[in-house]
Amino acid sequence: MLKIGVLVSGGGTNLQAIIDSIESGYIRNAAIAVVVSSKPGVYALERAKKHGIPAVCIKKDDFSSPEDYDLALVSCLEGCGVELVVMAGFLSIVGKGLIDRYQNRIINVHPSLIPSFCGKGFYGIIPHQKALERGVKVTGATVHFVNEEPDGGPIILQKAVYVREDDTPETLQKRVMEEAEWKILPEAIKLFSEGRLELCGGRVKIREAGGEDDEGGAAS
Repeated sequence: MLKIGVLVSGGGTNLQAIIDSIESGYIRNAAIAVVVSSKPGVYALERAKKHGIPAVCIKKDDFSSPEDYDLALVSCLEGCGVELVVMAGFLSIVGKGLIDRYQNRIINVHPSLIPSFCGKGFYGIIPHQKALERGVKVTGATVHFVNEEPDGGPIILQKAVYVREDDTPETLQKRVMEEAEWKILPEAIKLFSEGRLELCGGRVKIREAGGEDDEGGAAS
C-alpha cells in the first residue's frame, strides 16, 4: 500500500479529487497518510478531518530559514511513512532538502499546459489571467515531477481545455480544475502506485498495463 503525503494551501479541491478516487476504488493500492497545510484554518484541513485523515499545519513563517522549513516537512512526512508526496495547490516552493529526500517521488499539478504560463510567480488564478491576456484558444493542466526549477520537472500528464470567448479568469480556473486537474492528478497517482511511470533521459515513459511503453505527456 503506497502511502501518500498531500501538501495543500487552500480549499483542497484537488485533495478531494484524490480522496474520491481512492474511496471509489479507482486508485486501489494507495492511501493518504497525512495532509500538510502551509496555512492554518484552510478548508483542506477540514476535508481531511471528515475522511479520518491525519492533518497538520506547518507554516513557513514559523521557521528561520527555508532549509529549516524543508526539514520540518521531511520530518513530518517521514514520520508518517510517506513514499509519494503530492503537491495539490501548495503555494510554497519546496527546496533542496525535500526534493533530495523524495527525489522523483514528488508530483505537482499546475493549471496550465507547461511550458506556457508557468514558473516562479505563476500560481492560483494568475496562469488563467495570463492565458486570457495572451488570447490563447487552448489551455489546460499539467502533472509533473518536481525538481529545483519551479514547474520545470519532467511532465507526466497533460490535459487540454478550450478557452471560451466569454471566459473570465474565474470561470476558466473552475473549468480547468473540473475538466483537467481533477482527472489527471488522480490518474498520475494511480500510474505511480502501479509502478507504471519510468524516467528516461529526462522524459516520463508510461508503461501500459499490457506491458507496452508509451511516452508520457498526454491524457485522453
